Amino acid sequence: MNDDGAAARKLLQNAHFLLSSPELRQLPGDHGIEVAFAGRSNSGKSSAINVLCNQRNLARTSRTPGRTQHFVVFALDETRRLVDLPGFGYAKVAKSVRAHWDRALPQYLERRQSLAGLVLLMDIRHPIKPQDEIIIAWCAAAGVPLHVLLNKADKLSRGAALDTLRAVERHLAAHGGEASSVQLFSALKQQGVEEAFTVLADWLEAGATPG
Repeated sequence: MNDDGAAARKLLQNAHFLLSSPELRQLPGDHGIEVAFAGRSNSGKSSAINVLCNQRNLARTSRTPGRTQHFVVFALDETRRLVDLPGFGYAKVAKSVRAHWDRALPQYLERRQSLAGLVLLMDIRHPIKPQDEIIIAWCAAAGVPLHVLLNKADKLSRGAALDTLRAVERHLAAHGGEASSVQLFSALKQQGVEEAFTVLADWLEAGATPG
């Protein structure tokens, strides 16, 4: 791991819960640097956050998909934060809740000046679902850098995983913004963690505090 990636690893280990809110207006002041995490309810988003932060229970994991229905903010230091976005694609969520997030999420991506990038989790066995396409399009329209983690890569053979990686690369080239990228990842096996830290380091560096 390079020095920047190691610094990002150390920074993320400082993550601690700050607040949880269903409303944009209750988020911390729009300054410093935020990195957001999004993903379908079965993508392993919470597990990925826990692995990257080296904390077993930082982001809640549950056998019941769609449990996260708030903006959940984790502070890294005085100027940098992680934001766990609501899980999407869960059919049992009430229509009123889905309607709220259909409004709130694009507003967050379009208006949040401190948002440095968004990490989108996908189950590598079921990539580029319609909800993923929506997030990709929203990020491209808002000019938000996007990095896709193809999680659960350990569930496929190396050849099949690389085929999916190339397919998602082609999709991002056609539909993603200029600053979009993708990698193989496994929260269970901690595969691809160093590569992810390199991306996060680039996004979080601008929020570094002196000294």
